[in-house]
Amino acid sequence: MQLSSNAFVANGEIPTKHTCEGNDVAPALSWSGAPPGTKSLALIVDDPDAPDPAHPKMTWVHWVLYDMPPTASSLPEGGQELPAGTRHGKNDWKRTGYGGPCPPIGRHRYFHKIYALDRMLGDLSEPTKAQLEAAMKGHVLARGELIGTYQKAAK
Repeated sequence: MQLSSNAFVANGEIPTKHTCEGNDVAPALSWSGAPPGTKSLALIVDDPDAPDPAHPKMTWVHWVLYDMPPTASSLPEGGQELPAGTRHGKNDWKRTGYGGPCPPIGRHRYFHKIYALDRMLGDLSEPTKAQLEAAMKGHVLARGELIGTYQKAAK
């Protein structure tokens, strides 16, 4: 699958408006190439460079969505108007919705990942990334990835 954004290019800088230093709004995302047999889509956005890219200790989860309809091909900027039936998971701020890049030190990479699944997952009660990945195991038909980077402005 191909995943892209009109806000940033692959491996390019995510604009400040999509971060904690800006309006913290989700970038618009679009995708194509879901294979036949796709019954739902899932999205995970995470940062494997936390807290410090030179010494990463964890992957920080920024956004979790699932049960998007297979006919969906994009998410609008802001992430507020989601495709009908889309369910939310919890990010690492322990809330649903998008939380933008806010790295404490250095330039971090943000992995935006779309998954085509062979089934609907149903109500998982706002799963964490790990819970969603466990539910998706054995059901991923295809995936796409878009990486963006961000570093806070020097003060």
